Amino acid sequence: MRLGFALSLLLALAFSATLPSHASDSESGLALVGAKIYLSPSEPPIESGTILVHSGQIVSVGPVAKIKVPRGTTVIDCKGLVVTAGFWNSHVHILLPGLLHAEKLSSEQIASQLQEMLTRWGFTTVFDIASVLQNTNLIRHRIESGEVQGPRILTVGEPFWVKGGTPIYVQGFLEANRIGIPEVESAAQAKERVQQQVRDGADGIKIFANSIESDGILTMPLDLAQAIAAEAHRAGKPVFAHVSNNQGIEVAIQSGVDILAHTTPSDDLWSPAFAKRLVAAHMALTPTLTLWDEESKKANLSPDDVEKGMSKAADQLRAFSHAGGQVLFGTDVGYIQHFDTSEEFKWMSRAGLSFQEILASLTTNPAQRFGYSSHSGRIAKGLDADLVVLDADPAQNPTAFSQVKMTIRSGRVIYQR
Repeated sequence: MRLGFALSLLLALAFSATLPSHASDSESGLALVGAKIYLSPSEPPIESGTILVHSGQIVSVGPVAKIKVPRGTTVIDCKGLVVTAGFWNSHVHILLPGLLHAEKLSSEQIASQLQEMLTRWGFTTVFDIASVLQNTNLIRHRIESGEVQGPRILTVGEPFWVKGGTPIYVQGFLEANRIGIPEVESAAQAKERVQQQVRDGADGIKIFANSIESDGILTMPLDLAQAIAAEAHRAGKPVFAHVSNNQGIEVAIQSGVDILAHTTPSDDLWSPAFAKRLVAAHMALTPTLTLWDEESKKANLSPDDVEKGMSKAADQLRAFSHAGGQVLFGTDVGYIQHFDTSEEFKWMSRAGLSFQEILASLTTNPAQRFGYSSHSGRIAKGLDADLVVLDADPAQNPTAFSQVKMTIRSGRVIYQR
C-alpha cells in the first residue's frame, strides 16, 4: 500500500469514527483523488480523476486538473488505483449462521459476517432472493439506522414452492434452524401470501419453478406460477425464478418471470433461438457460475466432468448474452460459502463477456432492472456516492474486479483493506 494512500485512509477512518456509523459523509466532504475512474460501462474512463462527495452524493467528478478540492475535505489518495460505481450482487441469501436470528447477534457479529460475505467484495447493494423476511428486515433496519455497517439489502423474503416442493437440499437446514417456509397449495393462498409479504416489506417475489426432490425434479404448475407472478406485478415487484431444467424455464417464460436465478448446466444447451425467446420475454439472468463449480466438487465429480459442466453453463451464458440478454452479476453466496468473486469473473470472461459487459452486470444493469438508475449504478454528479476502489484495472484482467481496496456506500467507508 502506498504511504500516501495509507495516511489518507487513516485520516478518513479517524474522521468517520467521530460520527454515527453509516450516517452521510462528514460535513467537510470526501475526495478520492488521482484514480482511474470508470464512470459507466459505456463511457471512456478518466485516466487521473477526482470524485468529490458530500452528504452521501457525488457533487463533482472530472480530471484532477479541473476539480478543486475544497479546504477541509478529507482526501484519499487513489493514485494508481481504479474507481467504479458500487457493485450489485443480484443473487445472495441472508441465511448464514452469522446472520440468522439477528435479534441475538451483536452489531459487530452482523457487520463482520456482512463484510466477509459482501462488502469485502465491493457490494454496496444486494438482492437477497430467499431468506426469512422478518430476520432480513431486522438486519437491514440495523444497517439503515447506522448501528451496523453494511450494504443496501433488497429482499424477496421467503420463496414460494409448491406443495411437496421444499427442496431436499434445504430441508435439514430449515429444520435445524427452526425455520418454517410454507408450501403453496392454491392460487388463492399464493396471492394472499404475496400481498402479505409485500406489506411486510418484500422488494420482490421468488418462485421455485423447479424443486429438486429425492425422487426427481418437481415443476410448479403453470397456473400457480402465473397467479404468483401476476400478483407480484400488480404490486410493482419483480419476480425471480429458480430453475433446474428447460421445463422450469418454460414455466418462467409463460408466467412472466423477470429474472432467471440460474443457468441450467444439467439440461440442454441453449440454442440461439431459445436464448432469443428468453430475451423476447424481457428476462434477465444471474448466471451463478461459481455455484456449479461448488456443487460439482461437493458431488465429488472428476475434474473432467467439472470442466464439462462449467463449460456448458458458460455456453448458456454466452448464448444469452449474444442474444442481447441483460446479465446481472450474482453468486448465490449465502447458500454457498465461497465468498471470493474472482472465479465468477473468470468464468464470465470465458463465456465471452467483455470487461464492459461484466461491469454493466455489476452496476448499470441491476440499477436499471430494479428501478434505481436515476441515482445509482454510475459515477456522475447528483448520484449516490456508492463507490468501489480497486487495486488493479479490470479492463486488463477481469479478476481485478475482486481486488477491492475500499467499499464506499453513501459516501462512507464500509470496508477498507
